[in-house]
Amino acid sequence: MKLIIQIPCLNEAETLRIALDDLPKHIEGIDEIEYLIINDGSTDNTVQVARDWGVNYIVSFANNKGLAKGFVAGLDACIRNGADIIVNTDADNQYRGEDIEKLVRPILDGKAEIVIGERPIDDTPGFSPLKKKLQHLGSFVVRKASATSIPDAPSGFRAFSRDAAMHLNVINNYTYTLETIVQAGRNQMAITSVPIQTNPELRKSRLFHSMGGYIKKSILTIIRAFMMYRPLVFFTIVGLIPFLIGLFLGVRFIFFFAAGEGNGHIQSLVFASTLMMLGFMTFMMGLQADLIAANRKILEDVQYRLRRFESGDRDNSRVKDKPEEDSGPRGGDGAEAVKS
Repeated sequence: MKLIIQIPCLNEAETLRIALDDLPKHIEGIDEIEYLIINDGSTDNTVQVARDWGVNYIVSFANNKGLAKGFVAGLDACIRNGADIIVNTDADNQYRGEDIEKLVRPILDGKAEIVIGERPIDDTPGFSPLKKKLQHLGSFVVRKASATSIPDAPSGFRAFSRDAAMHLNVINNYTYTLETIVQAGRNQMAITSVPIQTNPELRKSRLFHSMGGYIKKSILTIIRAFMMYRPLVFFTIVGLIPFLIGLFLGVRFIFFFAAGEGNGHIQSLVFASTLMMLGFMTFMMGLQADLIAANRKILEDVQYRLRRFESGDRDNSRVKDKPEEDSGPRGGDGAEAVKS
């Protein structure tokens, strides 16, 4: 059983060694632990720090691609290099290395395919009262959209089985945390969470520059994921709003018409017809989107089989030989994954 711990990095030379030193060297049930960093266009000596420490693999982007693309590139490199379990953690040492055993245990026991670390949000000193409320609200919305019970959706401290990693797709360029939960929930993957602790803050978050920007991007990410995985429900709800308003206005016109006052309310009839047509057209868009979603599931299955083929997996078995050098994640993006 092989575990690869991946760390996305962007100019993390000052904190990376601290995070690496905290990572576990042995976990019961794991035969081999290796380490991988995703260099997302760093301009400092992050890569040199990783090499000096002894990181096994380095995935490098020539320029900054964003957290989501870096995450996917890391998963791809881990799969290609024989990982049975993949853990994603942060380079700022926000998460405690000792908690990685908690993350991988449900996967080792066959109880889950994806495990997410649940931070003590209300007891985290670095979180403002507003951010704590937004974290809880965002997690609540994600739970409803994904039909899961994950209490800390934005947490980036998570573990994936090899099979789950092969199934994941991230469309959003902002972050992977919310979308992957919605995807996993809607695809009925076994996903759970475990309580973890966090370390004192070493630097401010770089994921967002303002609370308003964080809220906007998070809302758009959740809506987009919901549209992708439950399009018919989404468009039906959206279409019902104008349809019901139009229906109300239509019934109101009929009432006035029956009372002999219809001539004075023709505008209401026109407006009611327009709203009801708009609602119906939105519902039809939902049907089309649902057909597209069904086609996407077929493409995802094809992609999953292709990933298994490229990684050497055959009938739930795989080639154990570790390549000396990896050509990088599929699709290019200017990344190169090499063994240190």
